[in-house]
Amino acid sequence: MIARMVRIFIRFVLGVVIFLVVSLLVGDRFVQFRMDDKDLIEWFKARHVEPHIGYYEARGRKVRYIGVGDNPEATILFIHGAPSSMSYWKAYLADSVLLSRATMYAVDRPGYGYSGLADPLPDISAQAAIISKILDSLHRVNRPIIVVGVSYGSPIAARLTMDYPELVDGLILMAPPLGPGREEYFWFTRPIESPLVHWIVPRMLQTANREKIYHRGELTKMLPLWGRIHVPVMYLQGQEDRLVDTSNATFAREHLTNVPYLNIQMIPGRGHLIAFDEKDRIVQTIVNMIDTCQRRDLQ
Repeated sequence: MIARMVRIFIRFVLGVVIFLVVSLLVGDRFVQFRMDDKDLIEWFKARHVEPHIGYYEARGRKVRYIGVGDNPEATILFIHGAPSSMSYWKAYLADSVLLSRATMYAVDRPGYGYSGLADPLPDISAQAAIISKILDSLHRVNRPIIVVGVSYGSPIAARLTMDYPELVDGLILMAPPLGPGREEYFWFTRPIESPLVHWIVPRMLQTANREKIYHRGELTKMLPLWGRIHVPVMYLQGQEDRLVDTSNATFAREHLTNVPYLNIQMIPGRGHLIAFDEKDRIVQTIVNMIDTCQRRDLQ
């Protein structure tokens, strides 16, 4: 009797394991948070916006990006978080208010979207160098240049501002993990890197997991560099953010000591996904940043 129950239990466990493995392998087909060129173009054209999708090579990586609009008043560059892709920003790229004020770009960060899915690049300075090409060589961009980062994209936006100050006039950080260790770390992060597990994890999550492992060290490297930022900064975060600790706002106040203007908005009742929940507020913040930078240019 006991032997029979043991056999039934073993079969049940094996069935669950096989089901999970198959589900994850099939799930990789759907859990990518990306749109191909054709689907993106159709999405924008349905909203009467003509996008330009391009690819370029930098530091041995092939990178995809998108540009919309032809407004000479300003330039906006959006940098997504993890896991994600440039399609995260599509509602902003098609926003009529922003199109009336700027030409806009977004990029698939290395390891995401169509910039080498599942080929992660945890080095934040290297990511900033690769993304900077959109502003300094691919296009003749108009000033002011506003860089917008969300979640894991925020430190990259900040590093771009530190390393290429001539390319950035204003910086917007949304739900940003800026201080080392001031974000949620999950118990399964390191086990996912095991060869026994890694191969069944959806590719987009492989990149996000690798970035998570290296993130504390990458942010530690940035600690002496915050004084390099000399442009206006606007910081937004939900007060109920459970992924990125709200103490990052304090970190920003303590380390952004050379900026001419720092505005911190802690949004009541909101969590980590403020880009979706607070789009109108964020659009207005971007417009305010354009105005702030243009006033500085006139002084």
